Amino acid sequence: MEKNKVWFITGASSGIGLEISKSALAAGHKVVATGRDKDKVSKSIGAVSDNLLAVKMDVTNSSEIEAAVKSAVDKFGTIDVLVNNAGNFYAGFFEELSPRQMELQLATSLFGPMNVTRVVLPVMRKNRSGHIITISSTAGLVGYEYCSAYSASKFGLEGWMDCLAPEVAPFGIKTTIVEPGFFRTGLLTAASTIWAENSIDDYAAKNTELRPFWKSMNGKQGGDPAKLAAALIKIANENEPPKRWLAGADAIDTAEQKVTEFQKQINAYRDLSSSLALE
Repeated sequence: MEKNKVWFITGASSGIGLEISKSALAAGHKVVATGRDKDKVSKSIGAVSDNLLAVKMDVTNSSEIEAAVKSAVDKFGTIDVLVNNAGNFYAGFFEELSPRQMELQLATSLFGPMNVTRVVLPVMRKNRSGHIITISSTAGLVGYEYCSAYSASKFGLEGWMDCLAPEVAPFGIKTTIVEPGFFRTGLLTAASTIWAENSIDDYAAKNTELRPFWKSMNGKQGGDPAKLAAALIKIANENEPPKRWLAGADAIDTAEQKVTEFQKQINAYRDLSSSLALE
């Protein structure tokens, strides 16, 4: 029988975070739904329930994180599942993104999940149980033009999660990296996409091609966030959830292409790579 759990979800006012919040509530779980605008979180979820706690929390604000976790424990007694979902997208060529824009991307998409997890972990260690689910992206597996900031944050996110997994396993805490392909969320909307603030003539022609492409993808992504959320609820109920879960057929295609290319690179330089031992 499925145990009712307490879910703590970041970025819960829209997209994947919103759908996970709705699915968890529908499954009978308790949900702490967080976002920078508490009223927007409550309005988006639309449910009035004793099982729901909407909390204002910016993942880059340590005092808000501590207050939100305290509120969750005060109301529901614990946190069983943490979903690191909050994010944004700084889009553009690396040279045209300012250092500050790179820092802001990392602050939200890499340091944000670290900040939240650091505060939640003591609760889970005390319980000797828990599940940390972090939403990454296929951009955490492969690099794309225009995604240098975003991919840097997601590659870092996955490296951190890979290291965290064995560190917290002795305390009964599970970890899962979720790698979605293109899902119809708000990530590519004007509210969540920030464009490179610098302009370099050498990139002008390619900008003319790529920026309209990324803008045109908004609202046309093939993945259904509600289906992803429902699948994630099932995964979180498994005794041994996957350490890495590809979400979407396009994500599987991307991963398989990456594996094939990686194997080619290994084989191409196998002899040279193997010749480096001390004689």
